Amino acid sequence: MALFWDILGASLLLAGCTLTFIASIGIFRYEDMMARLHISTKPQVLSLIVCLLGAMCFVREVSVTWTLILVILFQLMTSPISAHMLSRNGYRTGRVDSDELLVDELREDLRFGEADKA
Repeated sequence: MALFWDILGASLLLAGCTLTFIASIGIFRYEDMMARLHISTKPQVLSLIVCLLGAMCFVREVSVTWTLILVILFQLMTSPISAHMLSRNGYRTGRVDSDELLVDELREDLRFGEADKA
């Protein structure tokens, strides 16, 4: 049974490393800030989760497993927030071409905010 968990852990670690490598290629390939942000947050979270699941298969201790589960949960909570803040900052500093966005709700919100101040 230990051999099964070791093979599963190695497979998950290899899959997680492959996802990280693919995401790193995407960061250099895309030129738009929003595309780079997408490729740097979405696959990275999945690859981290897959790698941590592989580590759980290798270690097989309850305390380490619960710690890695907490790391996964915190990553799932903080990654969307950080991606949102980075994209909002990029939009406000002019690094995002708002003409390429299909739906631009932030532009309308900023207009209404400026109208409320006046």
